[in-house]
Amino acid sequence: MATELEYESVLCVKPDVSVYRIPPRASNRGYRASDWKLDQPDWTGRLRITSRGKTAYIKLEDKVSGELFAQAPVEQYPGIAVETVTDSSRYFVIRIQDGTGKRTGILSGTKLGKQVGKAGI
Repeated sequence: MATELEYESVLCVKPDVSVYRIPPRASNRGYRASDWKLDQPDWTGRLRITSRGKTAYIKLEDKVSGELFAQAPVEQYPGIAVETVTDSSRYFVIRIQDGTGKRTGILSGTKLGKQVGKAGI
């Protein structure tokens, strides 16, 4: 019942982000943005970071319609929901989930980590 009474706050909006599909990590080596085709994004749109209660949500949305492409709940930062890339401060990996709860990793281009950290997550 308490979650029904919580409202959603918008913490940050990035109007232009690129998203890239990435394969699973083959080893413990960190993700590297240079391993993927950065000149060929799989999706572009806007990113909104919202919060509800103690959880932040990274939402990837269509720029025009606002339709939700994917979202990633972030319960703590740093954590497994948002990972830095070893060769760039502009890119990061987020673990998104679709409506069925299926999770996957994607590489996104913007300085999200600093924004989530500022949100106090």
